[in-house]
Amino acid sequence: MLKSVLRVVGGAVRVSSATASTARALPLSCPTLGAPSSATTRPFTRSLWMLNNNGTSSEYRPKLFSSKALNPSVSCGCGGLHTEGDKAFSNFLSDEIKEEKKIQKNKSLPKMSGGWELEMNGTEAKITRNVAGEKIIVTFNVNNSIPPNFEEEADQGQQKSAEEEPEIVSTPNFVVEVTKQATKHSLVFDCHFPEDEMSRGEGEEESDIFAIREVSFQPEGDSEWKETSYTLNTDSLDWALYDHLMDFLADRGVDNTFADELMELSTAVEHQEYIKFLEELQGFVKCN
Repeated sequence: MLKSVLRVVGGAVRVSSATASTARALPLSCPTLGAPSSATTRPFTRSLWMLNNNGTSSEYRPKLFSSKALNPSVSCGCGGLHTEGDKAFSNFLSDEIKEEKKIQKNKSLPKMSGGWELEMNGTEAKITRNVAGEKIIVTFNVNNSIPPNFEEEADQGQQKSAEEEPEIVSTPNFVVEVTKQATKHSLVFDCHFPEDEMSRGEGEEESDIFAIREVSFQPEGDSEWKETSYTLNTDSLDWALYDHLMDFLADRGVDNTFADELMELSTAVEHQEYIKFLEELQGFVKCN
């Protein structure tokens, strides 16, 4: 059942809690969420994917996409094409990697409090906890976990300083699976981070920073979410029932503190994977 969690996370694009209900997966366990401001973040530097903006980062385009790139300059045993454009691209990636490592806040993954055990499989994380005969598993995937609500990075040709740039926080969809002894099915919660809660300012009344999107019973250990099982969508759910569901999760360690730690962990994992991708991309371009 845990493998199917990737169906939800992999295809998730950050949308409001009222509209996104298509994600289906059984992720691992999640830590309690706290104030979003305490989550691990980093400056928004990803100029590699901002080359088409009007800011100064677009100045790289002539170098990367010059017509000279069509003329091979060096050959090696790999049999691939090597151009002046590849060289410029590789140099750019080298600088980008150095900047990302410079602002990396977690060289190792942060620990989850509350007795949660972490397992990693690439971009997928599984967090497990056993409480009084119950097994709680939270799974999430850092792919597509950066909310697409970036500020306008380039204001008509003006580039912001490092201090002014928005910070990146990974807010993945996650699935909570609760299994009791001597039962043949698990209670599964499909959860996410609503944008309106993530943008809540300091001093405002504290509320849950994550929300339940769907609830369903699924066969224990099944790797696929069965569409024939009744799924409760919380969009039109009675608030009293919804509050009891949230309390049910909180009693098992999935609360705001857990969610806050999950964001910190996910942000650290996402940044590590991003740096790895840049390094692999540079190696591919250089043909090392």
